[in-house]
Amino acid sequence: MQHRAGPRAAALLVGAVLLAGCGTGGELKSAGRAPTAIGPARLWPELPAASAAPYDYGEGETAHIPGITVPGGDVHRLDPVAVVQAGLKARPDRSSGADRLPAATVRRINACRTAPDACPVLAPYYRDLTGDGRDDLVLAIRLADRQLSVRVYMPEPDGLTRIMSTSDAVISVELAGRDLIMRAPSAITGYEYRTAWSWDSRQRAMLPTQDDILRMTPQPRPDRRRTPGEPPTATPTTAPPTAASTAAPSAAVSAERR
Repeated sequence: MQHRAGPRAAALLVGAVLLAGCGTGGELKSAGRAPTAIGPARLWPELPAASAAPYDYGEGETAHIPGITVPGGDVHRLDPVAVVQAGLKARPDRSSGADRLPAATVRRINACRTAPDACPVLAPYYRDLTGDGRDDLVLAIRLADRQLSVRVYMPEPDGLTRIMSTSDAVISVELAGRDLIMRAPSAITGYEYRTAWSWDSRQRAMLPTQDDILRMTPQPRPDRRRTPGEPPTATPTTAPPTAASTAAPSAAVSAERR
């Protein structure tokens, strides 16, 4: 009498074949002995702990912008120049001086309507930095000596709140996910500072959550020769667009560090 192999026997046979092939590659390999972990050792433990910051970076400072309403909570509908002008009258929750602008810059801001070419307010950017599902408003104001004042505004039911305000001489300002990253030159050649500002729900403000000094890798210059008769490529020298002169955001926000 012949016996027919059942489905279970067939499955066992296939499993045995697969297991036999597992030893040919993909197995775990030792990377060697791990270095011994050394815990932090506190130095000079007898010294008293500091109770105040050595300087005020403007972190955690917020301000309600007077006279500005946000229809439907949509900051895209706001006039950037009007926001900055109204912010000149704002009273921050604490005075750090980080939100103050030089008198010459204030005069140019107030003259943005009559002299748009000299308006220091750059074109706006929009990004949900707080995670509440609504875009926030990111603005920058050009200062003297190639410095930049960067400010972030959050729409709220009672109007508009400035949740970040800092000034620096920067290489660039970038948006990455829900972080605003400012790159600034270091006094050490070949290095730069990079500060990431992130929303803190407890403080209800943007805080500098990461501040690094990084060595920069030199970028190789392209080896491209001009063909005979081809004019040399000129570097654009056009100033960054301002919010008073265009409604479209510029391709980048650039300048250089304190």
